[in-house]
This record gives sequence, structure tokens and C-alpha cells, in this order.
Amino acid sequence: MLSASASTVFDSLLFRDTFGTPAMRNVFSDASLIRKYIAVEIALAKAQSRLNVIPATAAADIESRIKFEQLDFERLKHETENVGYPILPLVTQLAEQCEEAGKYLHWGATTQDIMDTANALQIKEALALVESDIRALRTILQELASTYKDTPMAGRTHLQQALPITFGYKCAIWLGMFDRHEQRLRELKPRVEVGQLAGAAGTLASLGDMGLQVQAEMMRELGLGIPVTTWHVARDNFAEALNFLALVTGSLGKIALDIMLMASTEYAEVYEPFVKGRGASSTMPQKRNPISSEIMLACAKGVRQHAGLMLDAMIQDFERATGPWHAEWIAIPESFLLTASGLAQARFALGGLEVDAAQMQKNLGISKGLIVAESVMMALAAHLGKHQAHEVVYDACLRVNSGSQTLAEVLMQTPAVTQHLSDEQIHALTDPANYLGQAPEMVAHALNASARI
Repeated sequence: MLSASASTVFDSLLFRDTFGTPAMRNVFSDASLIRKYIAVEIALAKAQSRLNVIPATAAADIESRIKFEQLDFERLKHETENVGYPILPLVTQLAEQCEEAGKYLHWGATTQDIMDTANALQIKEALALVESDIRALRTILQELASTYKDTPMAGRTHLQQALPITFGYKCAIWLGMFDRHEQRLRELKPRVEVGQLAGAAGTLASLGDMGLQVQAEMMRELGLGIPVTTWHVARDNFAEALNFLALVTGSLGKIALDIMLMASTEYAEVYEPFVKGRGASSTMPQKRNPISSEIMLACAKGVRQHAGLMLDAMIQDFERATGPWHAEWIAIPESFLLTASGLAQARFALGGLEVDAAQMQKNLGISKGLIVAESVMMALAAHLGKHQAHEVVYDACLRVNSGSQTLAEVLMQTPAVTQHLSDEQIHALTDPANYLGQAPEMVAHALNASARI
């Protein structure tokens, strides 16, 4: 149903599953976040009870009496707007639920401890979804690279045909990016999935000489890493997470741009999977727009902006910031939603990608052999030297461009060429399929490396 309060693509009925996924949206929903605040408070009480900082009965009562469903959310909303943070209003209601045990709730903690730790739990859950999508996408790219390892197509530089490659080679390059992203994700998790308990100024003074023990026990309870130092104003961990997402979506944007260009009418080499009505135009019945790629590109641009915001938010004053922290509340959920969308669209587009190998072969011929001019030049260089061979082939290319003949035909009329190369050799040298370099071998190497990750 339409909601009068929906005002962004992230909560819009029309766009929310375009710029997010239900699973990722659930991770960052209000309900999920509040439940995580509660889980952190309970974990703190349990840790303290085990270390005799608070009575064991208090922790048991806190865990058993707190009921998410009994919270007054309108009251919580109003008081959060007034206080500026949700933890004090939430703890007030939770303490009321806990009755006598409520006086031990939030013992020695500060608001940012609870919020940072809940955010770390969210990010841990969200990164697991991203990791699953990256692995699925790597499998798709492995299959594409393997299937089209030997399929010739035009390689393009500066949007001009350059030399022949294979489509599998292109897919292997895409695969390599996501192989590295999986490695990056594995490496950053221990730095990012870390909780926070440090007290008002980060020294754990409120817990006396038990502070570090409580901190360690609390993180074990939550399944998070134990911080080496307080990170109230050291935000490189969360900034790293979002800049990782920017790398992932940047790679998705590169793939999207390739697909969009290759799907254009003039290239017609690949198409996104056909679904009736998808990518249709309201006025042009023939249109089949590359919608998934367009969304991937938009997501990449959005995450890039938020990655910059996170870098800016790292610049914080003294031991507790006066505002940059709040910027994270915008950047983190939206970046993960956009990344989830981009990955989902990539899995759809690449998982059913239609590849027209015949059209790729046809496009290889549109330059009338010029795409393999280097092949001829290198063969002639053995006889004439590199510089002179370049001049001879360059002149031949000019004649092709200004006339109707192919490069092979012009070369067979050029004495400087025919005295060293036979017609048969010229035909072989001007066949794009014979000048793929080590592209197929590179694909095999990439697949072997990917399998080891």
C-alpha cells in the first residue's frame, strides 16, 4: 500500500526494491536497529553479572522482562527527537519494564557505546549478505569467462576498435575485480566487526578496574571483536566498510557501462535477459533498454557520494564529536541498500546475459582488417625493422580508410610487403581470430586463481 510518509527511493513503494533488497532493508529497519540496541544492553548486563559488577539476578530479570513488543514507539519517537539520540529514551522505557532490576540497566555505558555496537552488529549482518552476493556473482562470472574463453570480439580503447580479444577475457577481468573484493572483505571484517564499550570519555572510568574485563565479556556475548582502543572518534573502521562498498559498486558500474555500450544498436553484442515489458519505452515499441545496468550505474554513483561523506565524517573533534557522527546514520544504511541493489541487478543481468558471438565476429570485420594492423606490422618488422614496418603498414591503413579495399587486399598490392610475405601469410595475419595474443591463456589463469580464493 502507498504510504503518506514514504518520501525517498528507500521507503517508496515504487522504488524501494529497485534501490535496495528486502533482506538488506530488514537489516537496517527501525525494528532491527532497536532490537539490536536491546541486545547490546542485555549483553552488557549479562557480562557485568558474570563478573559480579551487578547482581546476577538483575541481569536475569533484565533479559527476561524486556519485551520489544511492549515499547511505546510514538513516545520513543517524540523523546528521541527531543533528546537528539534514541538510547536514553529507550533505556527509560526498558528500565520501566525491568522494574527493580532496571536500575542496573546501561550500567557504566554511554549512548555512543550502545549505538556504535548496534551499528557494528548491523554491518556484520549486512556484510554477510554482500559476501553471499559477491560469491554468487563470482560463480556467474567464472561461468561466462569459461564459456566464452575463445570467443573473439573487438577490444576497444578510447571507444575505438584496438585489437581482438575474447569475450571470456573481458569477463575474466570483471571476475578478477570481484575476486579481489572477496579478499578485501575477508581482510576488513576483523577491523570492522568490532564493538564499543568505553564510557563517557572513552576511559571506562565508570567501571573502575573491571572495565576492560566487562568490555571483553560483552563482545564475546555479542560475537564481535574486542576493540584495542576506544573508537568513539576514530571512525576509520566504518569509513573502510563504506569505501569497500564504493569499490564494489564502482566495479559494478564499470561492468554496467560495458554492457550498456555493447547492447547499443550499433554494437548489438550482448543483451540483458529478456523479460516481457522490461526496459520498454512509453513511446517507442522497439526499445529494450538495459535497465539493470542503468540501476547498477546509479547505485555506484550514490555509494561513491556516501563514501566521501564517511571520509569527511572521520574528521572529529577531541574525545566526542559534535556532529560528524550523525552523518554516518545517513551514509551507512543507504550505502548498503544501494550496494545490495547493484549486486542483485548484476546477478540478474549477468546470470542471463544474452551473448551474440556472431555479431561479435561481424563487428570484428567492420574495420576491413585494420583491427589487426599491428599483427602485420610485427611480422614485417622481422624483415624491415620496427620503424619502417610501421610506416609501410600505416600507409596501407590510410589507403584502406580512404577506399573500399580491405587491409589484406591493399597489402597484397604493396611491394614492400609482398616481397617478404605471401598472400597466404597476409590472409592469416589479417584474420582477427589469429591475433588474440594470450587472451585464452589469461582466462584459464584467472579461473585457476579464482578457484583458489
